[in-house]
Amino acid sequence: MRPAVFFDRDGVLNEDDGYAFEPSKIRWIEGALEAVQAVNQAGYLAFVVTNQSGVARGFYTEHQIRALHEWMAQQLAEAGAFIDEFAYCPHHPEGTIAQYRQICICRKPQPGMINKLAKRHSVDISRSILIGDKQSDLEAAAAAGIRGHMFQGPDLRSFIVPLLTQLQRMP
Repeated sequence: MRPAVFFDRDGVLNEDDGYAFEPSKIRWIEGALEAVQAVNQAGYLAFVVTNQSGVARGFYTEHQIRALHEWMAQQLAEAGAFIDEFAYCPHHPEGTIAQYRQICICRKPQPGMINKLAKRHSVDISRSILIGDKQSDLEAAAAAGIRGHMFQGPDLRSFIVPLLTQLQRMP
């Protein structure tokens, strides 16, 4: 079993500009690429867990989310980093697209995305963390049994390296 770092996407890896889905409009958070690289180098799994209610609201499609994640993976690879898996929840109980208008266990603050990734990748929950920028991220982490950390900027690498050092000292 390996520990993992679960990253929220908008507001943690990229600037939260509201319903981001176009690569040309993505602005990486300062130190984001290097933060993922540090997680990789520490031997931790790296995951993205992101609510994407823009699908339920009809702003963009799941195909567009997957294309954005492929682009992000490419950008990370060019920087010598990688995400082991991107997970997203397209649902929202007030969505305008009927098939996505629902309450589900994957939408944070529910822990569904974290739990599925942890099971699929044999994650050591006791040594894993989530980095988020909203209370719902921290609530999802707590519900999944992992520590959540609130990122408020400005530099993700500077934020995560001390956390990785602490985690590596744990028995």
